[in-house]
Amino acid sequence: DIDNVVNPLGMTCESLSLQVLTVHGKQSIVENFQKLVADVPIDCIEAIYSGLSSALAVTTEAMRKTGVVVIDIGGGTTEIAVIAMAGIVCDKSVKIAGDVFTEDIVYYMRTQHNLAVGDRSAENIKINIGSALDELDNPPDDMLVQGRDLLSGKPKEISIGYREISKALDKSIIRIEESVMETLSQTPPELAADIYNTGIYLAGGGSMLRGLDKRISKKTDLPVFIAEDPLRAVVRGTGITLKNIDRYK
Repeated sequence: DIDNVVNPLGMTCESLSLQVLTVHGKQSIVENFQKLVADVPIDCIEAIYSGLSSALAVTTEAMRKTGVVVIDIGGGTTEIAVIAMAGIVCDKSVKIAGDVFTEDIVYYMRTQHNLAVGDRSAENIKINIGSALDELDNPPDDMLVQGRDLLSGKPKEISIGYREISKALDKSIIRIEESVMETLSQTPPELAADIYNTGIYLAGGGSMLRGLDKRISKKTDLPVFIAEDPLRAVVRGTGITLKNIDRYK
């Protein structure tokens, strides 16, 4: 009686039955999962890569057939995928994303202002005045930040502006830019013209960082667009897959 099982560790059974409709994740994770289940009597029914999942939500079918680039900046990783003929032509995953941006702000506050702030405070800073550029058309107001003075140990409050945060995030954004350029360099030449016309689409919470679209556009010389409702792009794309599972097999 499974309802009465409290601790299943060490239990045995004659058979195990389960069904997985869709496994979602970056390409390397999905491939490792498929290798894992290949060694046990479990069938891997379907799998969809996160880059393609985001593309289903933020681009049109025509774009996915001709060629488009989707960059999904989540919490732990940034997924960069070149999509064409409704599939992934080339992709890259880099472990620089929203969580690292938060860590960058914590480090900056500590080293530049001798102020210890927690992850929650750093997250608020990122949301309220975070920027990828040191010059914005509509800059946010400066923000008061409270923390612990590392020298005296006393509570302390300082005022910081978006330019300081752009400086704090600069190295991480450069790594994302380099990964984007590396992915573009692997793109087949015949797709170059199509991608030049369709451009790059940003998804994920990290894409909401002020000025990031303009910075990537300047780096790549391509038009860059932020997806509508970027936070839920992967979820919406996965939903589209489930509703059309036969089509995306």
